[in-house]
Amino acid sequence: MEILIAASEMAPFARTGDFADSVRELAERSAAAGHSVAVALPFYRCVRENAGLGARRTKLKFPVQVGSSRLPCDVWEAAGAGGVKLLFMGRDEYFDRTGLYGMDGQDYSDNAARFIFFAKAVAEAARQRRADVLHLLGWQPALAAVFLREAGGGVPTVLTPFSLEFQGNFWSHDFALTNLPGQYFSAAGLEFYGSMNFLKAGIVFSDAVVLPGARAVAEMQTAAHGCGLENVLRQHADKLEGIAPGVPESALGLVSRTPEAQAAARAKVFPGAAAGGNAVFVALDAASTAGEGLGLVFEALDRLGAAPVHIALLGEVPAALAMEFEIAVRRHAKRFVHFAEPNAGCVESVLAACDFVLAPGPLEPQSVFMMRALVNGLVPIAAQCPGLHEMVRDYDQVHGTGNGLVFYRKGAAALCDTLCRAMALRCGERELLSGRSRESDFSWKAAVARLDSLYGRLVSQAGRKAA
Repeated sequence: MEILIAASEMAPFARTGDFADSVRELAERSAAAGHSVAVALPFYRCVRENAGLGARRTKLKFPVQVGSSRLPCDVWEAAGAGGVKLLFMGRDEYFDRTGLYGMDGQDYSDNAARFIFFAKAVAEAARQRRADVLHLLGWQPALAAVFLREAGGGVPTVLTPFSLEFQGNFWSHDFALTNLPGQYFSAAGLEFYGSMNFLKAGIVFSDAVVLPGARAVAEMQTAAHGCGLENVLRQHADKLEGIAPGVPESALGLVSRTPEAQAAARAKVFPGAAAGGNAVFVALDAASTAGEGLGLVFEALDRLGAAPVHIALLGEVPAALAMEFEIAVRRHAKRFVHFAEPNAGCVESVLAACDFVLAPGPLEPQSVFMMRALVNGLVPIAAQCPGLHEMVRDYDQVHGTGNGLVFYRKGAAALCDTLCRAMALRCGERELLSGRSRESDFSWKAAVARLDSLYGRLVSQAGRKAA
């Protein structure tokens, strides 16, 4: 399959943060899966001056209309790692600058024009290269989906917003630079509360929108996580796909969980705790639920009385729960420990010491701690929330399905019942669920496989429409 990826950054050539690393990973992993992959980028000064890259001008050249100006676009190319081809859209007055987006903490005043030019160039390159799929990353190339739709389509488009926080919001008068018919500047098009919004336009006009996982699909349609675009996402919910990017193996490091290592870790994390046959040792990361549900944990410890439930809490406790937290620490000193600022060694000790990982509130869309706990074999105990099934499925003892314990009712009583379920698990059941947790796959290989399926579906749909 011929895949054209468009982005404003790609490591190591043009980088301001993690976004550039994700672009590189996606391109190289897609190429490794057998696709022909090209990445379209602006021809920045930092790229031009990279002698080791060996960029060369191609014969491909076409005009790009930006408002009243008809500007030639030179296309340069270079060979990237892993068989990825790099295409650079050149226009010196837009991209031959010191910064990618601005200087001295200020955005360039003509960023709208710069990335309208880039998006139009990307759309034209996709047509001329006869790409099977155009994958747009971030707000900068998002308008390419609009320009392709206006030109009659032909190339399926996929949009992945790296972050809903960054949207490409510009003055309404910049709309004239798109040369689109006036009806596109409307609530059903590029207009967003009187401004022109690149990311909103991409969501509206692309064929699919990829968000980082099923939890993100659910949460980003809410005011808490939608960054103002939640209504737009809800209106286009039929095209939302939950595909989380791969997590580097270094972020999901395995810890030794041999009986000897676990015993040593428990003695360190839970000094003086008695380890009975049904004792439950639980890791709890406050950041994984943004602090939600911690109050239930403090109440549950009281309800459980002398039950052998031991909890290690990592991270800061919200100020609103300070009193309940202090009471819990004093009342359950041997069963409840807290590490306010855990370092890497502390996290590893907790992961080695515990058999379960608890999410007492709605899991954050991208909880790396939960992912790491799962690949290390900790059995998840979690409050039900939309999209949770992607990570945690309730254990059904009758059918033998599931990988964790889910509580569906709100309140400390439901959490207590689920912790009692954990204590009641037989040794063989714990080992079964632990093994299923270890099978969790958060790699780029799994992410690319799901994208492959999406690409194939879009290409098939495009073929049926053409026929």
